Amino acid sequence: MPALVDTSIRLLGQEPLAGRVPAGDLYKLAELLDGAGFAYLDVSGGGCFEAAVRRGVESPWERIRAIKMRTKTPLALALRGRFLVGTHPVEDDVIRRFIACAAANGIDVFRLDDPLNDVDNLREAAEAVLAAGKEFEGGLVYSPGRGGDNELLIEQASKLPKIGAARVVLHDPTGSLPPYRAHELVERLRAETGLPVAVYCQGAGGNALASSIEAARAGAELIACSIYPIALTLHRPPGEVLAQTLAGLGFDCKVDVEALWQASDLVDEHIGDELIAPLVPRIAARAAEYGFPPGIVAALDTHLQTYSASDLLDDVLDELARVRQELGSPPLASPIAQILGWQALLHVLSASRYQTVVDELPPLVRGEYGRTPDEVDPIVKRAIELRSPKPSEPKPAPTLEELRERVSGLAASDEELLLLRFFDQEAEPLLRAIRSRTSPDIDFFAGAVERDRADRIRDIVQIVQETGVSEVTIEDEDMRVTVRSAAERAAGSSAPLASAEFGPVPEMRPTDGMIAVESPMVGTFYRAPSPVTPPFVQLGDTIEPGQTLCILEAMKLMNEVKAEQGGIVRRICKEDGDAVQFGDLLVELEPISGKPLDNY
Repeated sequence: MPALVDTSIRLLGQEPLAGRVPAGDLYKLAELLDGAGFAYLDVSGGGCFEAAVRRGVESPWERIRAIKMRTKTPLALALRGRFLVGTHPVEDDVIRRFIACAAANGIDVFRLDDPLNDVDNLREAAEAVLAAGKEFEGGLVYSPGRGGDNELLIEQASKLPKIGAARVVLHDPTGSLPPYRAHELVERLRAETGLPVAVYCQGAGGNALASSIEAARAGAELIACSIYPIALTLHRPPGEVLAQTLAGLGFDCKVDVEALWQASDLVDEHIGDELIAPLVPRIAARAAEYGFPPGIVAALDTHLQTYSASDLLDDVLDELARVRQELGSPPLASPIAQILGWQALLHVLSASRYQTVVDELPPLVRGEYGRTPDEVDPIVKRAIELRSPKPSEPKPAPTLEELRERVSGLAASDEELLLLRFFDQEAEPLLRAIRSRTSPDIDFFAGAVERDRADRIRDIVQIVQETGVSEVTIEDEDMRVTVRSAAERAAGSSAPLASAEFGPVPEMRPTDGMIAVESPMVGTFYRAPSPVTPPFVQLGDTIEPGQTLCILEAMKLMNEVKAEQGGIVRRICKEDGDAVQFGDLLVELEPISGKPLDNY
């Protein structure tokens, strides 16, 4: 019988959904999915790391650890072969250190897809996964054209048993895998490799659901899905429908559908009323027609709108298909799809071909990223060589130890060094934000509690976690600390994990006619993601529903406070580092629909 894999948490951690569900509710979601009967939870990947670094609020490693603390179901991480979570292949030592960090943080299953379907690129990472005692899944990317050729996929899949794969994963990032082909490929992959097969499908118009059902009929062991609001938004198979359909066909995957509906209700509170790019109908239709990833189509459309050239989208997509064929018909998986997409955009906007080339194109053509399914057109290859600098002896990338010395004091662990290795200066604001809240010079709750009391609070939390006590309250002079267990919170308590109370707090009332944004928890108020970045909002800013107003930190978890309604920022009631209580007034907004108060 097939089992199901849930991808909801990973999809909520990457664009276009990153940041739309607060961290606290994301962890509640993990607890709901943990009890639903999934084979494992797919919780992170390259897109999640990119989004976390760009947002600068929470380390992707912190999120994995927090989810692991709340779940017993195995957790999975999706990686891009030798690229791991970045856009360039990395050295073997970086691969080994990254896998070791991921395993130590709670990852049990590693799904490795090479963007070029060159399985030889997976060997080092596969060895590292097996050395860590974890499960390695070997992914094959299905893409239209040569990238979806059955014989090519079977040829690459035959190498997976030799490098220790537990199963073959058929991954369709473009939404172009038809149901009949899914059935055929699953049968052949099982027969040719002797390994179980997992299927990750997407696609508009019900294609993802139909392909998943056909994969189950063909004997797929695992099928990926997501809860309903995410499935509708990103065109994935909805777990609620898939589980019921498979049960009706005699394939009982033993998933608690009622738990999935509860999870859907939780997520629906945050994204249920939003029209979320990139899958507006126009983009979804173009992506399906051309067999391209919807995210790439949406990104190209956005760039064209910037140049007031949105009418050229079809021209760019036609050019992308041509560029792809000329460059060896690689699968359209990240980051290769982005490289080809930007090159096609340059061609159309400049009305010339290969006069300018993106930086990543020459190494792709030279084979530094791996072997493409077909040969690169020799004329195009020559044109790219003429337009790009002649490759000199490559300068070796700094080792992690050299990087540690160069950024002394900024990265405190291998996992933080790895963020710098993959994202360079982009990761620095995030790491500075982490340092600002973990430095010994900064007291717990931004100075409100002495260091020894902070240690006592952590001891109390550990006692609750280890003993199963539902709630403990400790009073000491001017401070009272209440700690409630995760089970108590899941049962309906809205209280935070730990709250520190410092005497009576003046009750703040909103001004008549204003929108009051109140604190949903006890924590520490911050206006910006880090001391070196601008505040989320300033006085006088016009904000939209869903826009982040500030951050509340509680027990090292960074919780974004978002505006439920649009308005103009008229008052910011707290300063950085202020301790806040539940219900404290944080921000006052003037309704946009009303007459501005300064006109009275």
